[in-house]
Amino acid sequence: MKFLFICGREIDYTRNQVLLRAFKRIGEVETVVETGIAKSLLARSARLAIRAYLNYKSKQYDLIFVGFYGHLLMIPIGLISKRPIIFDAFVSTYDTLTSDRQVFSNNSIMARAACYLDRFACQLADVILLDTPAQEFYFSSILGVPINKLHSLPVSCNEDIFYPRKNSLHKQKTLVLSYSTYLPLHGMETVIQAADILKSEPIQFKLIGRGPLYKSVHRFASEKGLDNVIFAPPVSLECLADEIATSDICLGGHFGVSEKANRVIPGKIYQMLAMRKPIIASDSTANKDLLQHKLSAYICHAGSPTALAEAIFELHLDPELCNRISIGGRETYEKYCSESIVTEKLSKLIAEINKIH
Repeated sequence: MKFLFICGREIDYTRNQVLLRAFKRIGEVETVVETGIAKSLLARSARLAIRAYLNYKSKQYDLIFVGFYGHLLMIPIGLISKRPIIFDAFVSTYDTLTSDRQVFSNNSIMARAACYLDRFACQLADVILLDTPAQEFYFSSILGVPINKLHSLPVSCNEDIFYPRKNSLHKQKTLVLSYSTYLPLHGMETVIQAADILKSEPIQFKLIGRGPLYKSVHRFASEKGLDNVIFAPPVSLECLADEIATSDICLGGHFGVSEKANRVIPGKIYQMLAMRKPIIASDSTANKDLLQHKLSAYICHAGSPTALAEAIFELHLDPELCNRISIGGRETYEKYCSESIVTEKLSKLIAEINKIH
């Protein structure tokens, strides 16, 4: 089979990268993509739509895949294409801008426009991918997307980069790793407050990344004089895997308390599971659908610095629990969300589409 693969976000974004790798295992793939973070998703989408149209007119494809962020791409591509389309909606534009980032109020003109974009993009697709059953419920109940069009596919991760390896470092302190882009749903305020609670313990926090809430989190650490926290800039995926390997406890999150945080599984959780590390995850609906407390992750209350600090301290004192969670987490990854599982599920969806068309 021959596929046209298009995505609005950079191709090295984990969700897009994993799905591209899966498509390449199934058939022949031609891509219309860009690398690097775009200054304007609208401008990038316009460029990509033109390139995709030229490819579509000059070549024959069995199926078109529109990856994340593809809402703006779905309108021109969905209107012109006579071939079946799989659309990886992944997130709701309306939900992101109103509930998650609170850029617009729910009833504003821009919020209604975002909601219309979600619905129209989904209307033009034959199959819609999301990452969790909780997201399927949101798209169906809130956005009115027909449930039979929705399918959840785990984010997974690039297993050429994220795989189990030995931690060869011998540290006097337990190293707790967190990495994020400091968005509200990540709950980095909860993480830094947990670090404050544990400042007298032999526990070191390493926080990698930058983003909207970075300054406030860094300011809190400075005001509290937290010498148990290391702030580090963003790193490549390859370096990130090294950071995970040398950590003792990984914070999977999301520790924010938004509705979106409750419905999605953080991409970093898949990376940590794949690398067989002990994870602390929030008690979100999506996380609890995949993970079991003290078997494949340590589940704690989202938005609670005390609960997070208690979880970290318990794992710090109990190497056997860490080991059990690490092994159980890797087994969960292999069974439910590995790249082979993603490829298998995607292949079945494509076979079902072919029967219809």
